[in-house]
Amino acid sequence: MREANRIVANILDALGDAVAPGVPTMYFEELSRELCRNYKVRPAFLGYCGYPFVLCCSVNEQVVHGFPSERLLREGDIVSFDMGVIYDGFYGDAARTYPVGKVNGKAVELMRVTEASLYAGIEKVRQGIDVYEIGAAVQACVEAAGFSVVRRFVGHGIGRAMHEKPEVPNFRPGVGGMPLKAGMVVAVEPMVTEGTHEVDILEDRWTAVTRDRKLAAHFEHSVLVTTREPEILSVSERGLIKFFC
Repeated sequence: MREANRIVANILDALGDAVAPGVPTMYFEELSRELCRNYKVRPAFLGYCGYPFVLCCSVNEQVVHGFPSERLLREGDIVSFDMGVIYDGFYGDAARTYPVGKVNGKAVELMRVTEASLYAGIEKVRQGIDVYEIGAAVQACVEAAGFSVVRRFVGHGIGRAMHEKPEVPNFRPGVGGMPLKAGMVVAVEPMVTEGTHEVDILEDRWTAVTRDRKLAAHFEHSVLVTTREPEILSVSERGLIKFFC
């Protein structure tokens, strides 16, 4: 799983390097496919529940599961990449949001808070903790900054399958959750919005957008549960990079 997630993080590095105004989002799909071939890994998302692409590419108000297309990125956009691979039977999964050229201050703050909430959640990951404490930490960080956390989509356990138990909400439900055990890996992935937390699903039956069409950002790491500090697995050859916080 370390290798699967290292490869995912390397791919996200390459995608981020290519973000610029005028680039069609389909380019990132093609690059992701090429890198999967180069690393000799299977793309995890292609065909998953019928998803037709290797990469989830979500722009501006698109929260998750956006389709790559001939749409050109524009100066001031933000774009989220969610990528997964299968290496030797194990899954890697991570996501990042990037600015396209110069973006406004609100967009920068949204990305900063989303990334900060990811690390606030990760700090809670260790043996014996109630999994819902992760979401409580994410929610507290997001709402203190005046943003909203999406409730319709959650993080998840990951291993020999893309989505395993337990679910990892980005908010605190009103009940207790599963205690984490050393050796589990969980994907912590806050999806944060500028306005309402409510989302709509477009006619393609995949792309989720904010109901008020305001901006959304998404960051994700796959994290190993230990008896001590959590270990982030989705770290590239460049090391663990915090982009905004």
